[in-house]
Amino acid sequence: MVQSAISPVSLARHPLYARGIQLYQAGEFFTCHELLEELWTPMRGPRRIFLQALIHFAVAMYHQQRNNPLGAQRQLRKALRKIEPFAPSYEGLDTARLLAEGRAALDRIMVDQVAAPPRMLLRSFLDG
Repeated sequence: MVQSAISPVSLARHPLYARGIQLYQAGEFFTCHELLEELWTPMRGPRRIFLQALIHFAVAMYHQQRNNPLGAQRQLRKALRKIEPFAPSYEGLDTARLLAEGRAALDRIMVDQVAAPPRMLLRSFLDG
């Protein structure tokens, strides 16, 4: 079961977490959502809300890919609301940047423009 494989100290070292973020960055939003949901399901507490926010970001961008701006807006609003308490950084992720870029994406989608996906940058990728 996934829960027993998760260190109580950090998700950042869990392979499903890193793989989910890689899939998101590659634009594989549906697959990212599926994988992160596997990690999210047994989770409890703040990590569950954090992972749910990441899932909402992935689903929002999937909706945008499928030309469903209303679905993208709804999911982004949920994502932003849930990720905000985790800024500026959580589980190795630059949540401040994700939050800022998520807000910018929502603004663009609300005026019928295509938005760049908010970036999920893990600490090891933040130097560039």
